Amino acid sequence: STQSTWDKWNKHSEAMALRCVYENSSDVGCFSLLTNSYCLVSLGGSQNFYSVFEAEVGQHIPVIHASVNGTRLVGRLLAGNKNGLLVPNTITDPELQHLKNSLPDSVIVHRVEERLSALGNVIACNDHVALIHPQLDRETEEIIQDVLFGGRDDCVFRTTVAGNSLVGSYTKFTNVGGLVHPSTTLEEQQELSNLLQVPIVAGTVNRGCDMIGAGLVVNDWAAFCGLDTTSTELAVIDSIFRLDQQQAAGLTNQLRDSLIDSVALTSS
Repeated sequence: STQSTWDKWNKHSEAMALRCVYENSSDVGCFSLLTNSYCLVSLGGSQNFYSVFEAEVGQHIPVIHASVNGTRLVGRLLAGNKNGLLVPNTITDPELQHLKNSLPDSVIVHRVEERLSALGNVIACNDHVALIHPQLDRETEEIIQDVLFGGRDDCVFRTTVAGNSLVGSYTKFTNVGGLVHPSTTLEEQQELSNLLQVPIVAGTVNRGCDMIGAGLVVNDWAAFCGLDTTSTELAVIDSIFRLDQQQAAGLTNQLRDSLIDSVALTSS
């Protein structure tokens, strides 16, 4: 209804990244993975942690409990975008089958034989491009191209961020913007921005922590960060990922549709 859409508008007029905690840890990026088509949350966390994700994104995408070889570090061990999900060879067959059963049919799940098995630490990606660890296997690079980008060969780049090879740990970017390690130079930021074709800014999460990937998960319209994240850090996250604008655009469309429905009902 039009009224309920207005209520949502008022609720989200101050839209921002949500702060949450996983069993007293602010490293929410270690225990969750968020894309535009699914969200994975570690098994075993408090129901509160799961509920935060379910309430914010559950109406739009599935929120799935997951584990990898019995561990909870799904955000560090898995990497994916709206098209696919890459899992390490340490994942058990039942865990892999659970993911395949739970994810949307359009999402390809692929097990990767890779020495650098914490895939979330060595791969950073959005729906169009990926940054990868300079020493990742050539075969893994080809799998990334096939599974995440439909076989395109111009979308995977070997690089470092502020001298760090763990690109997934020190950067987080969407189709809208990106946040990188605070020591990344302006020149590096510009290079990354040109590669990714989105604006990039250097910053921190969790009160000065430079491990962006560990403290933040974000897609094109929602973000979750650790409880220790300061209001200044939140403001940077909201700005670079344009979260308030994304929410407003989505709600404008909903409101327009509701008004059209109301007019149609009245005229009939």
